[in-house]
Amino acid sequence: MGYIIGFLAAILFGSNGSVVKVVVSSGVSAAQLTFFRVLVALLISFVILLLTERTAFRISAKRMFGMAVLGIGGVAMLQWFYALAIARIPVGIALLFEYLAVLAVAVIARFVFKEAVRGRLWIAIGLVLVGLAVVAQIWTSNVEALGMVFALAAAAAYTIYFLMGERALTGMSVMAMTFWAMLFATAFWGIFSGWWTMDIALFSQETSMTGSLAALIVPLWVPLLWAVTIGSFLAFYMSFYALKHLKATSAGIVASSEVIFAFIVAWVWLGEALSPTQIVGALVVVAGIVLAQTARPGKIVDLDLASR
Repeated sequence: MGYIIGFLAAILFGSNGSVVKVVVSSGVSAAQLTFFRVLVALLISFVILLLTERTAFRISAKRMFGMAVLGIGGVAMLQWFYALAIARIPVGIALLFEYLAVLAVAVIARFVFKEAVRGRLWIAIGLVLVGLAVVAQIWTSNVEALGMVFALAAAAAYTIYFLMGERALTGMSVMAMTFWAMLFATAFWGIFSGWWTMDIALFSQETSMTGSLAALIVPLWVPLLWAVTIGSFLAFYMSFYALKHLKATSAGIVASSEVIFAFIVAWVWLGEALSPTQIVGALVVVAGIVLAQTARPGKIVDLDLASR
């Protein structure tokens, strides 16, 4: 059951990138969409904690500072840069670059925190770099450079999230960490997203689901509702469930399948097809990611906690 739920979570996260792309292309800015996503996650986690764990609302000043770094530097920046990236480059390619965070965490663990890291990490880094070069086709410049820059920025934010989140889980429940991280992310984007400039009529605007679903016309609030609930909070919950029933390493490897699902959904729905060469490069990257996730002994943070 843990594997089944984990794969379902990966499917939700992988497909959510295409939904986000539809919403952003319909007139909602990346910052505004990020604000709505973290706000809804905040409200849902607040209600759950209110009913099940009220002590989670009391934390020390030191832990609160850590939550601020996690919420703003990790969650808020990750979702913003990811939305900016997929507006310019294919969803799957953006995720491949974003998962460079897995390598970054292992390298930082080795050289900053002096953790023992297995030698396979260096093989993983080589595989990922070669695979990314093939997917991005750097020799032809077919992929927009600014989109790749945003994807790399998302990877940097994801790295912050991993490092802070891994330590925050000590002495704090996952739901409590989610609430506090989302609280600071919501406060940040509540100030800087410009949500108040949105025309309310935009939510009821008729929007094409594009690609193979171009004939399907729905109000904008429909894909937006998916992005902030099923594609965000529900996917988070399912990934938490999987982590409870699997070893952390196994859960992390299952989570990596998000990249494959993102490619499949974007190809079938948005027509973001890859060339045979790029498909080979993507498989090389995924192999490197899985290898890197086994390079750190002990607990590995669930990869889907703040995705997309």
